[in-house]
Amino acid sequence: MKEPHVTVIGGGLAGVEAAWAAAQRGCRVTLREMRPQRMTPAHRTSDLAELVCSNSLKSEASTNAAGILKAEMRLLGSIVLRVAEACRVPAGEALAVDRDAFSRGVTQVIESHPAIEVVRREAERLPDDRPVVVATGPLTSDALARCLQDLTGEEALCFFDAVAPTVTLDSIDLTRVYRASRRQRGAGGEVSDTGDYLNCPLTRDEFTAFHEALLGAEQAPLHGPDEAAAPFFEMCLPIEELARRGPRTLAYGPMKPIGLPDPRTGKRPHAVVQLRQENAAGTLWGLVGFQTRLTWPEQRRVFRMIPGLERAEFVRYGVMHRNTYVRSPCVLYDTCEMKCAPGVFLAGQISGVEGYVESAALGILAGVNAARAASGRSPVTPPAETILGSLCRYIVDTDPAHFSPMNANFGIVPELSHPVRDKRERARLKGERAIRSMEEWMAHAQVHY
Repeated sequence: MKEPHVTVIGGGLAGVEAAWAAAQRGCRVTLREMRPQRMTPAHRTSDLAELVCSNSLKSEASTNAAGILKAEMRLLGSIVLRVAEACRVPAGEALAVDRDAFSRGVTQVIESHPAIEVVRREAERLPDDRPVVVATGPLTSDALARCLQDLTGEEALCFFDAVAPTVTLDSIDLTRVYRASRRQRGAGGEVSDTGDYLNCPLTRDEFTAFHEALLGAEQAPLHGPDEAAAPFFEMCLPIEELARRGPRTLAYGPMKPIGLPDPRTGKRPHAVVQLRQENAAGTLWGLVGFQTRLTWPEQRRVFRMIPGLERAEFVRYGVMHRNTYVRSPCVLYDTCEMKCAPGVFLAGQISGVEGYVESAALGILAGVNAARAASGRSPVTPPAETILGSLCRYIVDTDPAHFSPMNANFGIVPELSHPVRDKRERARLKGERAIRSMEEWMAHAQVHY
């Protein structure tokens, strides 16, 4: 009998999860990654699972949809979370990692798996050998994007993601900043502050000057004929786009001072810029929520207006990059399989989810279903009560005319059988139900690894 085989195209978070999931379930896997043969505008290395935006995999709280999704992924055997745990850095309730150690760790684990062969060559078309998982992410090559367009008859949609800049610790004026995390209320009502973030406080006058500078700063041009018409993703708007919506959008958004009183004055600043640790040594810090497409000279000029960053040394500037995805309600089943191409599964951001964790989670499911297809079994989908299942249903059930990428959230999860007024309690109960549903489904569908 022929050994079951799965091809995975793309070595990002979704691709490595798909490859690992299929290999752990008895398949031989060929993982195709075009880097370093062909680089992208956003990647800097040839490592698998390189994090091109934030180094945070978001909250791990049991009352947060992203935290519940991680718990579901661990049940399914996530390799991304296993490596992340080994190279995490302080970030309050969030799971943040040393980005270089993380991608190197994932690369080592994948390349050393006896059932996975990593091929460093661009895939310009889909292979004839099925099943295949396409997990090429937001920077899918032009050739493969055209192949998918020809296959589906649908025009690919695109928007542009923005990356926040990173500065060195020794260039931050630590006399002007303070350590604090937004105060969290525990289950017993106690308030905690882990102090994992650096906070740059702004007075009203400093904030007004900074807002005006953002509005007048020069932006880098977008490249390509379709870029001017491509919409930004609402959850990842450039800081200057937020500024155009008015100063309150910043002061109540990424620069909100709520829960961050300045210990030197005991008072809440007018606004705050937070910096999050980006490597294990604590020498690199990223500006939280400061995705941008300002030119690099303008980033130096404007962001150095922030108290404490007057002499900031930028080791990574903010950039814009293309994000391509298919109109999933027209293209996919909730199993990640393409309607027009049996045996072809899409995973990650190209399938219409947004975010590191969401992309990785779809990669696991696509890998599971590709492995099942390789063994002659039918694909499966987690229940709607799970975060992963709700994401799968969102990307296929949404009105195609209004479809846009989605993060994990409780808003797309079915309501509880009985009303619960308290928001945190409702989130906790939905989380417990999600984990219980995932465990029951895994046992019934036999998706253990």
